[in-house]
Amino acid sequence: MDSLQKQDLRRPKIHGAVRASPYQPPTLASLQRLLWVRRAATLNHIDEVWPSLFLGDAYAARDKSKMIQLGITHVVNAAAGKFQVDTGAKFYRGMSLEYYGIEADDNPFFDLSVYFLPVARYIRVALSVPQGRVLVHCAMGVSRSATLVLAFLMIYENMTLVEAIQTVQAHRNICPNSGFLRQLQVLDNRLGRETGRF
Repeated sequence: MDSLQKQDLRRPKIHGAVRASPYQPPTLASLQRLLWVRRAATLNHIDEVWPSLFLGDAYAARDKSKMIQLGITHVVNAAAGKFQVDTGAKFYRGMSLEYYGIEADDNPFFDLSVYFLPVARYIRVALSVPQGRVLVHCAMGVSRSATLVLAFLMIYENMTLVEAIQTVQAHRNICPNSGFLRQLQVLDNRLGRETGRF
């Protein structure tokens, strides 16, 4: 896989759109429609969705040679645990990378929002390290891990939820469950009030 250039990963441009009114937070239905619009041509095990930030599945997380080839320095496992994607520091022994594991369930009732800020901070610090490259993954790379990447883009790259979804969808098909989308809506509303978007 060729590494994407920074200009390839900028926010998608929406031609002809004029913001006549303040930002309107999206409804759950409109978010689900947006996610149904598949933008990425293929489904890969791992995709670069932002400069040096990769989103992937369990297969990608277990492919040590691919991780070395991509220069991954940090891993966030959003499906950590014995009965999920059991990688961890022991699995990656001998590799020079840092590991952050979260035992999250891909369940609409699971509160993933408690991890939004800690994981976003971890990603931000990892990307600030020279040559820092981060893989965020879960079992399928479309719900738990995608939700955490969206939260990072919203918190540290000042994107709205819609902009974050469009940015990631341009490179990888994602499908956060309805509960995670609601949690991202709450984050979007909070950040919107704090930044004065509405």
